Amino acid sequence: VIGVVIGKTDVRSFPDRKNIGTERYTFNFTIRDSPTYFINVQSWGREEYIRSLSESFRVGDCVTIENPLIQSKEVEREEKFSPVTPSCYKLLLSENHSVVKTSSCYDTDTRLLSLLHLPVKDPQDYYSLGDIVANGQSLHGRVLNVLAAVMSVSE
Repeated sequence: VIGVVIGKTDVRSFPDRKNIGTERYTFNFTIRDSPTYFINVQSWGREEYIRSLSESFRVGDCVTIENPLIQSKEVEREEKFSPVTPSCYKLLLSENHSVVKTSSCYDTDTRLLSLLHLPVKDPQDYYSLGDIVANGQSLHGRVLNVLAAVMSVSE
């Protein structure tokens, strides 16, 4: 699978249920290869493997994923922490079998670069900041998709 990385989480650790007293590490990222299709990728493993993999690419890089495991996703559980994707599958990376290679999008396919700026949600499913300000009371307690741009960053 070849695609551009459009999102990425930080590395997290969890107690390993099988080996009490040890930790398992994970991070997720989302890749896109067309305007319509993108998929979440999950990786689990030893700290060294996960940290090294996570540091090997960033959002905007093109990656080639070899030998991922394809799994059905558990929609209610998994999409709390990753973007909702049009696929009912996810890719799972294994330290022993999977390989992730990075390359320049210019070397791979310049069309992939344009996919970085496409929203992952339906354009009709957003609220603007103006809508939220004007209708804040009626929206209280609802989960919303917001489309906004950062104008400045400061202390």
